[in-house]
Amino acid sequence: MQLEVSIQTCVSFPEAVAAEEIWQTRFHRWLEDVSSENAEALPEARGYELSFRLTDDAEIQSLNRQYRHKDQPTDVLAFAALEAELPPAVAEVPLYLGDIVVSVDTARRQAQQQGHSLETELTWLAAHGFLHLLGWDHPDEASLQAMLERQVQLLDCVGEAIAIDFSPHSSGS
Repeated sequence: MQLEVSIQTCVSFPEAVAAEEIWQTRFHRWLEDVSSENAEALPEARGYELSFRLTDDAEIQSLNRQYRHKDQPTDVLAFAALEAELPPAVAEVPLYLGDIVVSVDTARRQAQQQGHSLETELTWLAAHGFLHLLGWDHPDEASLQAMLERQVQLLDCVGEAIAIDFSPHSSGS
């Protein structure tokens, strides 16, 4: 299964966290994991694409204000492209899943609060955004818990063990 991830880093932080090949591998494994679990999870396509942007609090606050009418920074925003009905010809070209934007500033604070590395927190937030691109949402506590549990599975899939207390996480997507 082909997946192309466009990675944009707009802030400076440790090179290992920003390595494009790491993110390509994570998203590809997640796509395989989700597809193997539920064949109908994604529309059939020749391949898939998504955009992943690592930014700062100022930019994510601007996006949050513009798209969610909340004038504050947040940790992750996801802009799903699969919300509309797709024409049949889409299967012939890579299918664009959408955009994930993560604030590294907020991720640093949350990593410290949770007692794990920045890389683990960024992976956690990327997994959260990825699930949103695939149609997951958390309008109530039960769906939030299900989504958080699925995020833990996605992190396990890429070798990132994480201990989460499952109290409300401030994911803003």
